[in-house]
Amino acid sequence: MSFQNPVFIPGPTNIPEAIRKAVDMPTIDHRSPLFGEILHPARANVREVLRSQAAEIFFFPSTGTGGWETALTNTLSPGDKVLAARNGMFSHRWIDMCRRHGLEVEVVETAWGEGVPADRFEAILTADKGHAIKAVLATHNETATGVRSDIAAVRRAMDAAKHPALLFVDGVSSIGSMDFRMDDWGIDIAVTGSQKGFMLPAGLAILGFSGKAKKAGEAATLPRTFFDIRDMEKSYAANGYPYTPAVGLLNGLKLATDMLLAEGLDNVFARHHRIAEGVRRAVGAWGLTLCAATPELYSDTVSAIRTPEGFNATDIVSRAAKEYGVAFGTGLGEVAGKVFRIGHLGSLTDVMALSGIAAAEMVMVDLGLPITLGSGVAAAQDFYRHGAPAKKAAA
Repeated sequence: MSFQNPVFIPGPTNIPEAIRKAVDMPTIDHRSPLFGEILHPARANVREVLRSQAAEIFFFPSTGTGGWETALTNTLSPGDKVLAARNGMFSHRWIDMCRRHGLEVEVVETAWGEGVPADRFEAILTADKGHAIKAVLATHNETATGVRSDIAAVRRAMDAAKHPALLFVDGVSSIGSMDFRMDDWGIDIAVTGSQKGFMLPAGLAILGFSGKAKKAGEAATLPRTFFDIRDMEKSYAANGYPYTPAVGLLNGLKLATDMLLAEGLDNVFARHHRIAEGVRRAVGAWGLTLCAATPELYSDTVSAIRTPEGFNATDIVSRAAKEYGVAFGTGLGEVAGKVFRIGHLGSLTDVMALSGIAAAEMVMVDLGLPITLGSGVAAAQDFYRHGAPAKKAAA
């Protein structure tokens, strides 16, 4: 694998040089006021990225998986019931975590390639007259299938059912890259990580808690020590941590969020959509299809591309790494061997995306797929050329 080529996996993502340097910093006293000058601005910036006015922001030395555990253990008790859809590998893993913690999970089995079924959630919540369901879990962007779910629709379903359950959202591969509205969508806990839209190395679980979620923690009895937000909140008030923090990553997060906000969140989201659409145009030119069932489900951070029946899609990923030093994502779970994934999030440009599209074309031709060299690149170029497709349509 070449360190010179950008990666096209859906995380960890490419790290801008300025952020890499911010992470590589001298040791400081993490109980000094200097640490507070890193911590508190980073928390304020993340709150803004989540588009929240009042969310309490927490950073744990962990990953998105640790963020899932933080959400569960700080709000729920053994035997509590939660509602979730299984529509991909990461929703599946969160469900598994719930069960390992002694929670009862009502699972709505959903085809991989489909989004969270808000209508089925509404029916289940409406029928739950005793409000046994304490939390609803939703994966905003299913990284395994390249599917974006409508979280606003999930909130509308909960409101229509007049159900008081908490809403937990996995935004690991969406936050910082695609529109995410914690307050507008009535999200109680938003979970993400440092290694995707925030363009950092893996190592931070990043969470936003609503006031309702924090209040639920007063009665929660699931075991929590390392992931206890009460300890974290007390330490934050004194510019510290309850244990040793990942200071370099937090310093990088401060800069990364400064960069996102300076670019403007709407511009960040538009950039991701533009790059993603170029990749989708390439997929169409290749004669292939996406795992996501319909265009409104298409992710702007990762495209899971179906290969012909009987072809092992993992061979594309293996050959790209071995022959060209380029990293693509393999298929996971039910779509293993059926799709390969192109990640197009974080620190990426149109020109970088073109290099990934070109590399994918070379590999597929090498492996005997009926792909014409240059077809996908040309389709993406036509889209990326400063609005040329729109001008042609107008003409």
